[in-house]
Amino acid sequence: MADHHAQPHGRLALVTGGGRGIGEAVCRRLAASGFRVVVADIDGGNARAVAQALGAEPGFHHFRQFDVSDEAAVEAAFDDIEGSIGPVAALVCVAGILLMPGGERSLIKDTSLEDWERTFAVNARSVFLCGRAYLRRREAAPVAHGRIVTFGSVAAQLGGYRSSATYIGAKSAVLGLTKAMARESAHMGVTVNSVAPGLIDTDMLRGTVQSSGALAAAAANIPLGRIGTVGDVAGAVDYLVSEQAAYITGNVIDVNGGYRMQ
Repeated sequence: MADHHAQPHGRLALVTGGGRGIGEAVCRRLAASGFRVVVADIDGGNARAVAQALGAEPGFHHFRQFDVSDEAAVEAAFDDIEGSIGPVAALVCVAGILLMPGGERSLIKDTSLEDWERTFAVNARSVFLCGRAYLRRREAAPVAHGRIVTFGSVAAQLGGYRSSATYIGAKSAVLGLTKAMARESAHMGVTVNSVAPGLIDTDMLRGTVQSSGALAAAAANIPLGRIGTVGDVAGAVDYLVSEQAAYITGNVIDVNGGYRMQ
């Protein structure tokens, strides 16, 4: 892989939801670009496996298990990581859930408050908690080329077709919060941007379609003619955390094959 923005001294990246899917692909891409990666996931076994698969010498990459929606857990994790490994240069908030009771997208009229709160906790509250923890520490101990990358969704931009209103609402909150964080952190040289994936071949997407025929039909509506890959999304994150993206902040990078153009 080209080393046009490799990190020779191993800048530290913390990736939430890094134990599978898009998060795992992000961890692999950032490791290939020279980052030291902390793979964070609520499933510690998955996080450990991904960290071990990243290669490099022992102790270069790490994993942590914690619940990104739990305030105390997030603060403890940041204290632990920054105290024992080093300052986080890039925070990538991938962790998210799409609840599908009975395998179906819930209409608003059928949505329980419990599912609403849980969806917002994992998808939106987590970005606030992790972003706040990061910004507090970067204000106290600045780093060069500080980066936050959040995850929106084409569902939030279009009102969604396969996603629930709860998921759409939470991802919309993330898009707004991203801009607010970008304004508040700009004076520190920290950029904050969001990646908004379209239809990406993940377990989450496959949980919303009932057949390969439905997946093919969805692909036919995408100008580039295919469902996206986790690598497509990881590539966008890799760019945003690089030094090349220093003048981009408060922005949303759409990774959707032209499904939505603005």
